[in-house]
Amino acid sequence: MAKTGYGKRSTGDEDPHADADFAHLSGRERDLAIFMDRLENGHAAGYKAIAAVHPLYGQQAVRAAQGRLSRAGHLYRIREHITLEDNSMRWVTRTYWSRTPRSVEWWQEFARSRNGRIVTDHHHDGLARVEKAERTPPEADAGQAPDDEPQPTVAYRTLAELRETDRRMPLSESDCRSLESLAAEWLSRGSTAEDITRALTAGLPNPVTNPGGLARDRLEKRMPPKKAKVSQKKTRLRGRVDRVLLACVTCDADERTVEIVGGVCQECRVELGLDTPGGEPIAPVPETFLAGPVPSAEEVHRWAAQVRAAGGLRSSGGKALWEGV
Repeated sequence: MAKTGYGKRSTGDEDPHADADFAHLSGRERDLAIFMDRLENGHAAGYKAIAAVHPLYGQQAVRAAQGRLSRAGHLYRIREHITLEDNSMRWVTRTYWSRTPRSVEWWQEFARSRNGRIVTDHHHDGLARVEKAERTPPEADAGQAPDDEPQPTVAYRTLAELRETDRRMPLSESDCRSLESLAAEWLSRGSTAEDITRALTAGLPNPVTNPGGLARDRLEKRMPPKKAKVSQKKTRLRGRVDRVLLACVTCDADERTVEIVGGVCQECRVELGLDTPGGEPIAPVPETFLAGPVPSAEEVHRWAAQVRAAGGLRSSGGKALWEGV
């Protein structure tokens, strides 16, 4: 998995899986597309990381295939500038994947829609996560009128039901109200209603002349210890995306320095052969093969004679002979 905030991210709103998902792609690109489609969100998606775990293809093969997947509308890299609540700033590059092939215009609109999003990095699948809107409070139960009295708490019910467990502890309503906070403290420290009932009814004298006083004495003196506080992970700062740039899927250069066409910069398109009919890289032409002045016939004959002489050959009757043969 990639560092939190990076790695593969699905665009959402995709077609369901089907056998013909990547039938429009050629062999290697189809293999890589199926492989990337099945990666979890947040998995490292760079060509080096993919090549390290793929059983068939190396770095250059994966890099070229990712360039073609980007041209086919499945893979795009977007760089987002984020300003956090403490006014610190950062650039984050995200790799977005779409099982459904998208047009260049769709990806451009998708990138623009990222601008202005509220995000946080307190999320296992990546830094960018739109904060969900607060849920609307559920409507009140139709069978309960708005002016109904609130239901008694667990602490109050536990005290009121003592008389059913042991008739020697018939607490009054006033006793239950005054002792409710103590019983609630027991519950907050991890005790259950059964623990409270057991503490207030075990080993009672006979008769009990002051149930309320006895209950208070036991609740105070037998109070369980407080739970050890567990340090909570610091809440991540919320941030806002305030600038979005398309980046080349193969070299990470962005729109500030290069032109991005179909998710790939022009230099990488030439290097990977994305604009050639056969889709093959264009090999560099040696300088000796470049166009230049055409030599005359006399210069060609003179150069040929020099070559024969240097090789120990002589011309006789139009035949080339080895010296001494």
